[in-house]
Parts: sequence; C-alpha cells; structure tokens
Amino acid sequence: MVRFRHLAAVTTGLTFTLILLGVYTAAMGAGLSCSAQWPFCDGGLIPQTFPSFVEWFHRLIAMIAGFFILGTTVGAWKYRGQRRIRGAATLALAATPLQIVLGGATVFVYTPVVQVAHHAAALVIFGSLLATTLWAYETDRAPDATASESAKGVPSDD
Repeated sequence: MVRFRHLAAVTTGLTFTLILLGVYTAAMGAGLSCSAQWPFCDGGLIPQTFPSFVEWFHRLIAMIAGFFILGTTVGAWKYRGQRRIRGAATLALAATPLQIVLGGATVFVYTPVVQVAHHAAALVIFGSLLATTLWAYETDRAPDATASESAKGVPSDD
C-alpha cells in the first residue's frame, strides 16, 4: 500500500509539473515552434531552437506522465482499497487519450477553444489523480486511527 501511495503522489506531482510546463510553453509562444509538426519537431526528433526545445520537452514529460498515469491506474486496480480510488485513477487514465489528441490539436488548430479544452482535460486528469492520492493516504491512515481508538476503549463506527 505504501508503494501505491508514493506512486500516486509522484504521478500527481509530475502531472502538476507538466501543467506548469504547458502554461510556460504556451506563454512563451513555443507551442507552435516545432513548425506545426506533431509528434516530431523541426523535421525530426531533435529540436533546433530553444522554443522548440521547450515544446519538445513538454511533449517528453507528457509521455512520461502518461506512463505514470497508466501505472497508477494499474496499481489502483491491484490495490485492495476503495472503489473510489480505482474510479478516480481510471478517470485520469480515460481522459489521457483525449488529452493527447487535444495536445496534437494545439499544434494544428491553435485556437482558444482548443487551448481551453486541452487545459480543462489536464485539470480533470490532475483532479482525478489528486483525489486518488488523497484517498489512498486517507485509507492507509484509517486503520491506524481505529486501532489506537480501540486501544483507548473508544468504540469504532463499524
């Protein structure tokens, strides 16, 4: 259980970092610096300018975060916790393909609607992962609190 909690926390932190990196990428105008190419950048795998490196790095971290989200969801289903933990992790995973498509769309269709949809999907993923993490920590603490209350003679809610 401790491993799952840590994985969920790292995945949530990585996703938050990715969102901040995405905001930085958009704010500096680097989103279109890869010559309107996706998934490639500047005609190949290696970016040629600093702005295209920022966009490329955002994509790299997004790919890594996607694998962490997958791992967290698999862990949630193996985790013998509550259904809400599995549901929140599954929602994050289910929103990830949409987020990938929207990320690609920001390269080809750079409009405010696409940008907002891309950011909204990111917030759904982040919120789901945050819930997964908080509930995993809450679930792990609950038995300890119950055990200490029982030792003091306090009746449990069960």
